[in-house]
This record gives sequence, structure tokens and C-alpha cells, in this order.
Amino acid sequence: QMRHISSRSYEVNAHWALYCENYLEGFHIPFVHRALNELVDYGSYSTETFRYSSLQTAFPARTGSADSNTAGTRFEATADSTNGGASAYYLFVFPNLMFNFYPWGISVNVVKPVAPEKTVVEFLTFVSDEEKLGGGAGSDLHRVEMEDEAVVESVQRGIKSRFYSRGRYSPKSERGLHHFHRLIAEFLDS
Repeated sequence: QMRHISSRSYEVNAHWALYCENYLEGFHIPFVHRALNELVDYGSYSTETFRYSSLQTAFPARTGSADSNTAGTRFEATADSTNGGASAYYLFVFPNLMFNFYPWGISVNVVKPVAPEKTVVEFLTFVSDEEKLGGGAGSDLHRVEMEDEAVVESVQRGIKSRFYSRGRYSPKSERGLHHFHRLIAEFLDS
């Protein structure tokens, strides 16, 4: 049984698609989210794509924080599970929904474009196991959001620079991002 425990709105000074792009690539985790990076094993971070969605899976760090492998900070592995033991699942549903599954419950993020360079992100948090709340990859959503906002707003400023040049996609780290861009192109062409 899930219980709604909080709702919070964040105003981000960036285009909504940049916010989604940040969510969809895991490459920035070791550099931007140092505390989160201590809890998850970036080397085993994976992304699967589906028709209108993508799923990122984070597994516990092998070393580092003792919190990364304690009970309650990862999903229990069952005999028939292929991803048992994960710390978190991050499901993006095109064009603007994010479902973040943690052992304690779920955080739902709704990305709302307000203006070309302004986005509102609604966080809705639901808990199924309060004893697990506060541990693992989903332990400090506000801090992670603040770190993400700083990067996304910096990218928004940077893409307006005459020195900006887009690069190639990273096959390992930007599968979700590439998929997102293909969906945008598909819907703009229709």
C-alpha cells in the first residue's frame, strides 16, 4: 500500500527538454552527484529503451558507503528476477513523466514547460515502507534535484554561447537521451 507523503514544485530556469535530457543520461552521476555515486555502481548502470519509454537501473556500489549494501537500500532479489538487488529503477515515459522506484516507494516527477527557458517540475512522493525511507539511492531527493538544476541551468546558458558545439552520443551513457531525441524528431515530423 502506497501512501502519499509529499508534493513539491521546483522551478528550473531551463527548457523542459534539457531537464529531461539530464534525467536520461547517467554520465553526469559521478561528477555531479558525488553522494549518490557512493551508493550506486556507475559501472553497472544500465539503460533499456522501449517504444515510448526508457528504463535506467542502478545497482549498489561494491565499495564506498556502507549504506549502499545494507538491507532496505536495494530491492530484494528473487529466484525469477533478472535485476534483483537494484538500488533504484528510473522509468521515463515520453514526453515528460519520470517514475523513480526505490525500495521505500516511488517518486513521480511531472515536467511542465512554462516558457522556452522555464520549466516547473512537480515531485510527488509515495511511500510503501517507511522503515526504508532515508536510505540508499532515494535518500535525499531534494539534494539530487538541486545538483541537477545547477547543471541543467548551466547547460541552458551554455547552449546560447557562440562556442557551443554539440557532440556525438555516448553509446553506453546516452542510450536514453538518443531515444528521447528520436521520439521528438518523430513527433515533429508527423
